[in-house]
Amino acid sequence: MPTVIGQRVVRLDARQKVTGQSIYAGDKCLPGMLWLKVVRSNVPHAIIKRIDVKEACELPGVVAVFTAKDIPGINQIGIVVKDECVLAYDKVRQIGDPLTLIVAEDEGAAQRAAGLVKVEYEELPPVFDPIEAMQEGAPKIHEKGNILTVTRIKRGDIDKALKEADVVVSRTYKTPLLEHCYIETEAGVGWLEGDTIVVMVSTQNPHYDRKEIARVLGLPLNRVKVIQAYTGGGFGGKLDVSVQCYLGLAVYKLKRPVKMVYDRQESFIATPKRHPFIMHYTTAADRTGKLLGVRVQIIGDTGAYASYGPPTLKRAAVHATGPYEVPNVDIEAYCVYTNNPRAGAFRGFGVPQIAFAHESQMDILARELGLSPLEMRLRNAFKVGSITATRQELKGSVGIRETMLKAWEKAKEVMTEGKIESWLKSEA
Repeated sequence: MPTVIGQRVVRLDARQKVTGQSIYAGDKCLPGMLWLKVVRSNVPHAIIKRIDVKEACELPGVVAVFTAKDIPGINQIGIVVKDECVLAYDKVRQIGDPLTLIVAEDEGAAQRAAGLVKVEYEELPPVFDPIEAMQEGAPKIHEKGNILTVTRIKRGDIDKALKEADVVVSRTYKTPLLEHCYIETEAGVGWLEGDTIVVMVSTQNPHYDRKEIARVLGLPLNRVKVIQAYTGGGFGGKLDVSVQCYLGLAVYKLKRPVKMVYDRQESFIATPKRHPFIMHYTTAADRTGKLLGVRVQIIGDTGAYASYGPPTLKRAAVHATGPYEVPNVDIEAYCVYTNNPRAGAFRGFGVPQIAFAHESQMDILARELGLSPLEMRLRNAFKVGSITATRQELKGSVGIRETMLKAWEKAKEVMTEGKIESWLKSEA
């Protein structure tokens, strides 16, 4: 069997993409195809009193308008927790919550009809700060409370480590909500093959999509088929359901091909983001730079719905000490509901946020101790035989020390006068 390791190989999809032959979900058109548009909430927290679709239904070109009562199966979806509605019926928890599904003969008619839907709300006090959301008496986003999950990791005696340390650094770090901003927005096409509903969609999670569509429609899995189209960027953002269940519902009800493409504004409003974190760090070391202990509190704002919040906060807790030996650890990670946009999977899955904090702590400790940042890290980096904060023994190869030293040698080389320009030219 030929090997590809160390060889230049042509990507399987390269030729189709560079020649424009790749069919993305938004490219596909079918005869007699209808267009879908979702009407979304413009308030962050409210009880839905009434949804009036009369004018929208009467607009020329409109084929149907669906609300929550038209869903034949279970009107609840969610990656980890089934806390989202395909179409909201009692309450909205964020700006952009879906209320009605417009089906029209063309995209323009669908857009015009969406503007005719009238919604009456009883607005509720919103909460946008996760720390406020954790307090007793805060507005409840969900009935079970705003703290969705808590992850705790403890090892050794952190109080003793802090007391005996020669230097202790305490800081608070904040990272913002981030949008994936892939070039291709969420899109899909649905049609019937016999009695099977087929959905071709821009997705990273076709097997999950299939289960959610079947659940919402009350169908067995063998009546639903999901095709993953060429996907124009995802980075974790297309692991959640977007257009899938709307396409499935419209095909189920109307028996005609349908298409849905989010515009950029809708993609920004209605899809998951990177979790904003608030991270309180206290790190202790002795005078040689050896880490003695770390106490961390992580507060992750998962927005109005769970999405991938619980595993993201768990991953952040596991990585809170970084790639360093720390014998005494006390970590708490909270996944908290707010009325902000929901946060979900985003490349790195909670680790980029926490790396910003623990690496900043290492730089500050190095400065306090009069060590170089490299020396501080080399004295504490994992090696074979190291025990992690979760008590995992690293028995395989651990290359962080060798990597840092090689990177430093290359950095010294290119920073030498006259070298950096030649290096840049060689890399180009």
